[in-house]
Amino acid sequence: MGPPRSARRAAVAVALAGVVAGAAGCGGGASAGERESDPARAVRDAPDRLIREGSSQARTSMQMASGGTRVTIRGEGVYDYRAGLGQLQVRLPQDAAGAQEHRPITELLAPGALYMKNRGAGVPADKWVRLDTASLNDGNLVTGGATDPLTAAELLRGAREVTYAGESEVAGVPTRHYKGRIDLAAAARAASAGNRKALAAAVKGFGSSPVPFDVYLDDEGLIRKITHRFSFAEQQAAGQPKKDVDVASTTLLYGFGKPAKVALPDKKDIYAGKVAEP
Repeated sequence: MGPPRSARRAAVAVALAGVVAGAAGCGGGASAGERESDPARAVRDAPDRLIREGSSQARTSMQMASGGTRVTIRGEGVYDYRAGLGQLQVRLPQDAAGAQEHRPITELLAPGALYMKNRGAGVPADKWVRLDTASLNDGNLVTGGATDPLTAAELLRGAREVTYAGESEVAGVPTRHYKGRIDLAAAARAASAGNRKALAAAVKGFGSSPVPFDVYLDDEGLIRKITHRFSFAEQQAAGQPKKDVDVASTTLLYGFGKPAKVALPDKKDIYAGKVAEP
């Protein structure tokens, strides 16, 4: 069973129209030797280590492939892991002719909610669209065109079949590379209160299939890069077979400890009307 209309609509819209629906700095976790000997522990400890660190800058990349169509959505911003708040500027791909460049969407990420500005047709330029992430059967893992960095980390709480894949470098930083699969149900049960309902919704949308991941941790146990690979079947027109959609969502984290000030919009600035379908 794939994600519901909201998540499927995001993938289709991107393809066709380019609109997508501790103390800081302290060391933590196991030592390098322990991380190599117990890779599952190293990976499952990573979300808590990130929260202790407090904040970082982030870059995201979400690549969607369906049939012969492949598109990439990129984002950049900051995240406050203790507050569970982030802000990303998400850049959509050009249209099919390659001639039109879309304005970036500003996304505010909060426990249980996704706010989007410049959402698309029918929304005033000064208004925000608010989505309840628990109402999306993908838990906003793909709907917004970027996986919430804290959610991406918390998925690791459900890591299974974890193996150590050797040393590597991410943006010049030495890291240890781990691979495995995410049990979404286990991740939802172990998630923090702010992410629990959204990940429980993702379990319903993606089903019981495990989600492959690659994560790169530095010597302090901090996540420097993480990639999840999601798959679902896209419903086509009546009489047409479903189309498989593969999504690779990658998050790069850097600039740890830098201030990440995120202000949520006032209620009066949230659009209450109907959002036009792409």
